[in-house]
Amino acid sequence: MTRINLASALLMGVACAAPAAAQQAADAVAPEGASEQAAADAFAGLGEAAMAALEAKQQGRPVTATDWMVTAAHPLAVEAGAKVLERGGSAADAMVAVQVVLGLVEPQSSGLGGGAFLVWHDAATGEITTLDARETAPAAARPTLFQNDAGEPLEFMEAVVGGLSVGTPGTPALLEEAHRRWGKGNWRSLFEDGIRLADDGFPVSPRLAELVAAEGEALQRDPATADYFFPGGTAVAQGATLKNPAYADVLRRLAAQGSRAFYTGEIAQGIVEAVRGAEGNPGLLGLDDLARYRVVERPPVCVDYRDHEVCGMGPPSSGALSVGQILGMLGGYDLAALGAENPESWRLIGDASRLAFADRGRYMADSDFVPMPTEGLVATDYLAERGALLAGDDALPEVSAGSPGWSHALNWGQDSALELPSTSHVSIVDADGNALSLTTTIENGFGSRVMAHGFLLNNELTDFSFETHDDAGYPIANRLEPGKRPRSSMAPTIVRKDGKPVLVIGSPGGSRIIGYVAKSIIAHLDWGMDVQQAVALPNIVNRFGTMDVEAGTAADALVQPLKDLGFEVNQTELVSGIQGIAITPEGLSGGADPRREGIAIGG
Repeated sequence: MTRINLASALLMGVACAAPAAAQQAADAVAPEGASEQAAADAFAGLGEAAMAALEAKQQGRPVTATDWMVTAAHPLAVEAGAKVLERGGSAADAMVAVQVVLGLVEPQSSGLGGGAFLVWHDAATGEITTLDARETAPAAARPTLFQNDAGEPLEFMEAVVGGLSVGTPGTPALLEEAHRRWGKGNWRSLFEDGIRLADDGFPVSPRLAELVAAEGEALQRDPATADYFFPGGTAVAQGATLKNPAYADVLRRLAAQGSRAFYTGEIAQGIVEAVRGAEGNPGLLGLDDLARYRVVERPPVCVDYRDHEVCGMGPPSSGALSVGQILGMLGGYDLAALGAENPESWRLIGDASRLAFADRGRYMADSDFVPMPTEGLVATDYLAERGALLAGDDALPEVSAGSPGWSHALNWGQDSALELPSTSHVSIVDADGNALSLTTTIENGFGSRVMAHGFLLNNELTDFSFETHDDAGYPIANRLEPGKRPRSSMAPTIVRKDGKPVLVIGSPGGSRIIGYVAKSIIAHLDWGMDVQQAVALPNIVNRFGTMDVEAGTAADALVQPLKDLGFEVNQTELVSGIQGIAITPEGLSGGADPRREGIAIGG
C-alpha cells in the first residue's frame, strides 16, 4: 500500500504571500508569466496585519489571535472586517463590511446581485441560527424555462449568459437581517470601506485580471459589463486601479435607506431593465419579484461526528445534509488510525460522498415546494445502514439513492443539474464569542455576465434542473417553479463540542464544496491538522463515481493506488477557497486557502 506525506504538501496551486513586502506577496499570488511590478502594485498598501497574514500563509502557518478573527477571500475585504471587529463590532457587523468589499474587489464570485447562506452561533444563548438568502425564481418563470421549442434542455452556457438565468438577489436583504438580529455597530459605518474603495479605486488583483482575460467575449456581450471590465476594449490589467462610482452610489443608498433602496425604486428598476433588456437572452425578473423578496430562517441541520456536532444550512442547500451524510457514514471507521496518507481513507471518503450525492440528486431541493426527508437523511440508523455499504475492500461498483425514513410516498426522479465553481466564503469569530459562517455567491464565475448599477447579477436559476422529469417519468425535486429557490451545495459550517464552537469553516467550488468542507473537517478532527494544514491539504473529491485528484500536488502519488481500488481517476485543478477558524483553549487560529488570495486577520 503506497503511503505519501500529504500533510507536508501544504503549498500548492496559487500560493499566497511572502515575508513582509508587497513585492514578495505579489510574486506568490501572481499567475505564471504575470508582470511582477503589476502584481506588486495589486498588493501595495496593505496594512501590517495583512502582510503578516500573507507571510503566515506562504509558510503554511495559521494566524493566531486571542479575541477575534476574520478570514475571507481577499485581503482588502478582510481588512474591512478587521476594522469593525477591532472597534468592538459583532461578527454580523464585520460580515456586512466584508461582503460589500468582496462584491467590489472579487466581483466574479459574490456580491449584491447574488445570494448567500449564513450560519450563526450565539455565544449568549448557545443557539445555532441559519438564514436562507438564496435567490428566488421570478413569478413569470415556468419549469420549462431552460428548454427549447422541441422540449430539449438548452446547452448550459447558452442558458447562463444573459438575463434568462437571473433570480431575485438575496444578499442585500441578508446584510440587513443579520445586522438587525446581531449587529452592534452603526449600520452606515459598515459601508465606509466599500464606498471609499469604489470611489477612489482598488488595485486589480492577479486572480481577477486572469479571470477577466480568460472570459473574453462572454464578458463583453452586455455593454455595462464590457465597459467596466474592458475599458477601451482592453481587459483590466492586474495592478491597475479600477473605480466603480455606480457601486459606490448603491452602497450610499443602502447605508442611508437600508435594503429597501435595493428592492424598490431606481436600483430595482435598473436591475429589471438590465435583465429584461439583455440582448439575445432576456429574462423574466420583475419589480414585484424584488419587492416581495424575504430572507427565511431555516432549522439548522446538525450531525454528530467524533464527539462533535457539525451544523450547517438545510434545504434548499444540500450542503449540510451531504456533508453530514458523509461524516455520519464514516463514523464507524477509524480514519485517524488509517491517516491522511492512506488510499483506504480516501476510498471510504470517496464512496461515502458518492452515496451522499446519490441521495442529493434524488431528494434535495427547496423544501417549501417539495416534501423532503430531511430528518431521515441524517438519522443515525439510516447513516449506519448506508455506512455499512463501505465495508468492502474496493470501490463500490455502483451507487444509488437510499430509502430514508419520511412521511410522504412520492418518488422523485434523479437530477443531473450542474453547479459550476465560483462563490466565496467568510468565517468570523467576534470578541463576544459569536461565530459566523457565510457562503455567498453569484453562482458561475461572473454570474449571468449582466451588470446593473456597478454590480454583476447572478445566474442562479441554472442551478435548477433543466428537465422537469427523469427518463422514467418521475418528477425532479429540483425542477424550476415560480418563487422557488434552487438547490445549492454551499455548506457554511460550524463544528461544536459541548455546545461551543471549535471550527468555523466553508468553501466555494460548486458541487465540490461538499467534498472540500468534509475533507477539511476530517483533516482537523481525525488527522490532527491545524486549520491551515487542513484547508491546504490536497483536494480529493468524488461526486458521481470519478475520483478527482488535485493535479500537481502530493496527492498525485495516490492516483495509481486509487485506480487499483477500482476508481476511475481524473487529475485536475481543484481550486477550493476554504476559509477556516479553529477555536481552542489557547485562542483563535485562522487558515486561508493557498489556492486563492484570501487571508485571516485576528486581534
